[in-house]
Amino acid sequence: MSQQIDAAKLQQRIQTGDTLNLLDVREAIEYHTFNIGGQHIPVSKLKQNISSINYNKTDEIIVICSAGIRSDTAQAILTESGFQNVVNLKGGLKALQKLNNK
Repeated sequence: MSQQIDAAKLQQRIQTGDTLNLLDVREAIEYHTFNIGGQHIPVSKLKQNISSINYNKTDEIIVICSAGIRSDTAQAILTESGFQNVVNLKGGLKALQKLNNK
């Protein structure tokens, strides 16, 4: 079972000032339109750019996309590449935005 974090828990961690290792795997146009920070590598380019990830293989890395599907794929790629603590944002940024619009 892959690790996940829901939008409410991520929001809480952002608000408390936790240091978060975010990896946004959306395409460039999506990232530049709206993002919550972190490193940006589109999932389509992740395998060939795995060595450019700024985080250690033992760090918690929260992978984010729009709806949680591409980040799920990225989580599998990272895990196969030896990253040990990869967490998928369940529901993606849409869930986070929905939470903030309540």
